[in-house]
Amino acid sequence: MSFDIQLGKPVAVIDHYSFCLSLLLIVLLSVTSVQAAEKRYVTDQLEVTLRTGHSNQHKIIRMLPSGTSLEVLEEDPESGYTRVRVTPEIEGWVISRYLDRQPSGRQRAQILGHKLETLKAELATLKKTRGSLLSSRDSTSKKNARLLQENERLQADLTKIRRTSANALALDDENRRLKKRLAELTQEHELALQSNQSLKDRSARDWFLVGAGVILLGMILGLIIPKIRWRRKSSWGSL
Repeated sequence: MSFDIQLGKPVAVIDHYSFCLSLLLIVLLSVTSVQAAEKRYVTDQLEVTLRTGHSNQHKIIRMLPSGTSLEVLEEDPESGYTRVRVTPEIEGWVISRYLDRQPSGRQRAQILGHKLETLKAELATLKKTRGSLLSSRDSTSKKNARLLQENERLQADLTKIRRTSANALALDDENRRLKKRLAELTQEHELALQSNQSLKDRSARDWFLVGAGVILLGMILGLIIPKIRWRRKSSWGSL
């Protein structure tokens, strides 16, 4: 048996035994009908024929390049052909062994190539993002170092202020104590002044009284002494 390949490709001949074995395997592994939504793809052959019937005697509708997506409508294991739909307007039969459930290797390579390019672009974006993050991290680290230095300086200033405040509080307490002592001394001084004034007033009064007593005594003596003299004269005259 021969299978049909266009564009001058040689026709491969399969011996009867191999053909029967292949046909038996196809019968055992295939089902008589396939769901309408199932997809198949032309294998990595350059082109296969789409015919009006399930034999190489039927008219060729068109040539299907490798990787063409086809919708499976019906399979005929006996003839080895599958009825497929290329577009809503084009249907036909192709040899089943030229169909694959996966896209062709070329298409898969293209898809993988696109995915690889996408991954490369994503990797470049990630590298750029990583660079930005590293730069941001370095900037943040420098800011943190400056903040730590500033914090240490502020802590030192705070300690100094606390010490100064403690000294100021001690000075304030001492000042208050001294003010209180000064008030006490001022009060004592005023009391001493009052006492001194009182003593002065008493001394002046005492001196006044003494002076008055002396004057009074002088007056009394002035009155008594003449009388005494007169009496003495009288006594002497009588003698």
